[in-house]
Amino acid sequence: MRPLALDDRDIAILSILSTEGRLSKADLARRVHLSPTPCWARLNRMEEAGLIRGYRAEVALAKLARHVVVFVTIELDNHRAENFQAFERAVARMDAVTGCWALGGGFDYLMQVITHDVPAYQALMDALLESRAGVKRYFSYIVTKEVKSAPPPFAALLGGSS
Repeated sequence: MRPLALDDRDIAILSILSTEGRLSKADLARRVHLSPTPCWARLNRMEEAGLIRGYRAEVALAKLARHVVVFVTIELDNHRAENFQAFERAVARMDAVTGCWALGGGFDYLMQVITHDVPAYQALMDALLESRAGVKRYFSYIVTKEVKSAPPPFAALLGGSS
């Protein structure tokens, strides 16, 4: 499948929506200097192409509930395709795993885990170790403070300015 060709207005739409997903379509059209119908057509084209995967709220979790965020590096026992698949299936079933990325280099995966507290995190890791997910070892990094969380710099990634 060929990548979708994007112009400056498409990039502006993506940039605005990545920080203000609740913006009305009329306001979005005004901000990218288009009338509503062409703006909606662009938005629909990007949604249908899978560029926009969804819309969601950014919740201030600290105001909602006590929690701990942990980043975990994972090394698997074996490196056959079935081992990676087994691990990925196990992680997909764990709601507390909010992000998981396959890595090139020293470790096989990086996971983000959000649980109520450290004992809940350790119970999750114990369950992962007891499953047949093939974890050889893992290292935990507890987040003490969020310093920055931002959407990607779309214009810079697509060859524009940063």
